[in-house]
Amino acid sequence: MRRVPNQGSGAGGPGGIFKIGKSKAKLFNQETDVKIKFKDVAGCEESKEEIMEFVKFLQNPTKYERLGAKIPRGAILSGAPGTGKTLLAKATAGEAGVPFLSVSGSEFVEMFVGVGASRVRDLFKTAREMAPSIIFVDEIDAIGKERGNGKIGGNDERENTLNQLLVEMDGFDSTDHVVVLAGTNRPDILDKALLRPGRFDRHISIDSPDVEGRKEIFKVHLSKLTLKCDEDIKASRKDIDFNKYQELKTKAIDELAGRLSALTPGFAGADIANCCNEGALIAAREDSSCVDVHHFEQAIERVIAGLEKKSRVLSLDEKKTVAYHEAGHAICGWFLKYADPLVKVSIIPRGQGALGYAQYLPKDQYLVSKEQYKHRMIMTLGGRVSEELHFSSVTSGASDDFKKITQMAQSMVLKLGMSERVGNVYFDSGDSDGFKVHNNYSETTARVIDEEVKKFIDEAYDACRSLLTEKLELVDKVAEELYKKEVLTREDMIRLVGPRPFPERNDAFDKYIKDDPFKGKPAESA
Repeated sequence: MRRVPNQGSGAGGPGGIFKIGKSKAKLFNQETDVKIKFKDVAGCEESKEEIMEFVKFLQNPTKYERLGAKIPRGAILSGAPGTGKTLLAKATAGEAGVPFLSVSGSEFVEMFVGVGASRVRDLFKTAREMAPSIIFVDEIDAIGKERGNGKIGGNDERENTLNQLLVEMDGFDSTDHVVVLAGTNRPDILDKALLRPGRFDRHISIDSPDVEGRKEIFKVHLSKLTLKCDEDIKASRKDIDFNKYQELKTKAIDELAGRLSALTPGFAGADIANCCNEGALIAAREDSSCVDVHHFEQAIERVIAGLEKKSRVLSLDEKKTVAYHEAGHAICGWFLKYADPLVKVSIIPRGQGALGYAQYLPKDQYLVSKEQYKHRMIMTLGGRVSEELHFSSVTSGASDDFKKITQMAQSMVLKLGMSERVGNVYFDSGDSDGFKVHNNYSETTARVIDEEVKKFIDEAYDACRSLLTEKLELVDKVAEELYKKEVLTREDMIRLVGPRPFPERNDAFDKYIKDDPFKGKPAESA
C-alpha cells in the first residue's frame, strides 16, 4: 500500500499551500498490498456477484461497449455494522487487477474552506490518469448527508465537498472507466442527488447472514485455526496421506461450522470473526494445544451475555431467587409452542448487571405472528411470576423483562395492527433526530393505546401464572438443580422435565446440537 504520489508544488499550486488540498487516498497494489480475495468473503454471494460485474467491466470493457452498454458509475454498499462492507471492498481491490484508491469520507473534511472540494478534484484527477480504476469511499455519510434539510448550523464546507463529488461523478467533465464504490450503514440520510442513476446506480444491501451464510463464514475463519479435529484425525490415522487428511478435515470443519452457525442467530460477519478469535484466546488461556468445541461455546456465551463475573458473589438468598427466576423462564420456554428452543440456563453473573440468563436458539425468520409475540411475552414474564409463586416479596430482577414486554406490546398496538380496538394503523414513536415531538394521535386514541398495551401484558401475565402454577413441581425441580449446578444444558432439562413437546419446532436445534461430533467437554464443565 502506498500514498498516491503528490503532484504540483508550493502555495498556489495544484495542491494549495502545504499541499493541504491534495487527496489523502491510498493506492493499493493488488499483488502485494491486498491479501484478501473473494474466496475469503462468505455469506454474501449476491453482493459479490454484483461487485464482480464492475471488476469484469473494467478488466474487459469492450465486451460490454460493443453492445452499447455503459458501466454503472458507482455502487453504494449498505448494511448494518459488521456485515462486511469494507471487507468486500478489500476483496474487490485484491481481485480487480486495476488501480484501487481507498479513502475515508472523514478525510475530505478540514477546518479550511475549500479543502474538501479540492481533495475530491485531486482524487478523481488521479483516478482518471490511472483509468480503468476503482475509488472506494468508506463511511460516505461523513460528506454525503442530505442538503437543505432546514436545520440551523449546516456545514457549508461539507456541502461544497458533496457538490464537488456530485459533479465529478456525473458532470460535464465526467469520464468512463472510473468506478466509485462507497460504504455506509446509514443510507437513509444520504443526499438524493447522490443516489440517483448516473452516480450511484447500484444500491447493494448487505444483510446479516442466515444460517447457511453463517456456516460459510465460520468455515472461512475455522480453517485458519488449530482445531481439535486436527489432532483427532492424526491420532486415528498416523499414516494418512495429505489428500485424505484434507478431505477429513474439511468434513470435520463443515460439521463444526454447522453446529456453531445454529448457535449464533443474528450474528454478523464481524461477530463470527470475533467469536472464532475469542475461542482461540480461551483455548490459549487454558494452555490447550488446540481449539475445541467447548471453547467456541464459551466464546459465544461471552459475546451474547458478557464475561463471567467471578468476583461477584451472590448471597445464598439472592442465588436462590435468581435460580427460581431463571427456572420460570426455562419452564415457560419449554412448554410454549412458539417459544424459542432452550440451549442453556445459568445463574452465573455475567456482563453488565446480569445475575443470570437463559440462552435460546431463535430460528431465522422474517415474519412474526401475533401468537408468537404472545408466547414470547409469556416466556419473558416467567421470571417475575416464578418469584411471586415462591417468595413472599418480589425483587428488582425483572426490570429488563418488563422493558422487553412493554416494547413488544407497544409494537403490536402502534405498528403491527394487532389490536382490534386501535385497528390497522401505524403510529411512529414520535422521535425525530433525537428530539421528542408531539404524538401524531389524539388524547382519546392515546388512552385506547394505553389500555390495549396493558391488556396484552395482563393477558400474558395471566397465561404465564396459569402455566407455572400447573407446572409448579417442575419449576421447583429445575430451580433446585440450577441452585446446585449453576448451569443447566438442554440435556439436563430433558432429564428433569422430559422432552420438549414440540419436536417440529426444534429442527435446526436437533440437527446440530443434539450430538457433539467432536466429543468435547460438556458445556456445563466449561
